[in-house]
Amino acid sequence: MFSGFLCFKFKHKLNIMKTAIFVDVQNIYYTTRDTFKRSFNYKSFWTEIESNDEIIIANAYAIDKGDNKQQKFQYALRTIGFKVKLKPYISRVDGSTKGDWDVGITIDILDSAKKAEKIILLSGDGDFDLLVQKVIDKYGCIVHVYGVKELTASSLIEVASKFHSISNKLLV
Repeated sequence: MFSGFLCFKFKHKLNIMKTAIFVDVQNIYYTTRDTFKRSFNYKSFWTEIESNDEIIIANAYAIDKGDNKQQKFQYALRTIGFKVKLKPYISRVDGSTKGDWDVGITIDILDSAKKAEKIILLSGDGDFDLLVQKVIDKYGCIVHVYGVKELTASSLIEVASKFHSISNKLLV
């Protein structure tokens, strides 16, 4: 019993939190590419989070175009530890395209907020600001947002418990 108490005390002292990660893959891909002409380093990100917290959920949401390069990337994400959720890439009759995971990400975050102490969202999409506020207010979760500062909605930055600007240390 004494050693269990020490373990609890030590873990609590380090603030190791049950953490759920949600990645808006398309958003992170395009914002890092457009700003830095580089890709996000998911392995470095994972290592950084895992060194401080217990990852209990890690979902990466992507659009499935069925090409070989994407499939290799998705395999790499799975190898790191992410569960990859795919949606088909939709081409409309008018030539426009759609591939959006906002509702799926929202549902999964709300479900995980009951289990996690910290939520990490990788996205700059301002549509998530109400979700982040709800998770903080209703579930008492800490919510960290990672995004390219120049391309992240100010409303999302402001509502997050902490905003992490993606920089060179998280790029390949």
